[in-house]
Amino acid sequence: MTHGGVVGQVWRGGRGRQARLASFLPGFDVRALDRDLGLRAGVLLGKAGSSDVIDAALVLLAEEGDEILTSDAEDLRALALAAGLAVELTPV
Repeated sequence: MTHGGVVGQVWRGGRGRQARLASFLPGFDVRALDRDLGLRAGVLLGKAGSSDVIDAALVLLAEEGDEILTSDAEDLRALALAAGLAVELTPV
């Protein structure tokens, strides 16, 4: 599961090196980063002393034990800790 903000951060048209991402995307449950998720992300950012709403919203969609693929493991680790959530962070 992910949200549209994450898709926007990684999507560049689906060609070339992105062909693999394009093939995986239909299998993802892509949620909206709506008002409720945005507000909850802001609260989590305050707890974690962080500022990336895209990362915070992603952590809030995760469930205990989920694997999150990321190029920013340190920020996600701090957010997951602040959320009281144990997730596996896999560098990409």
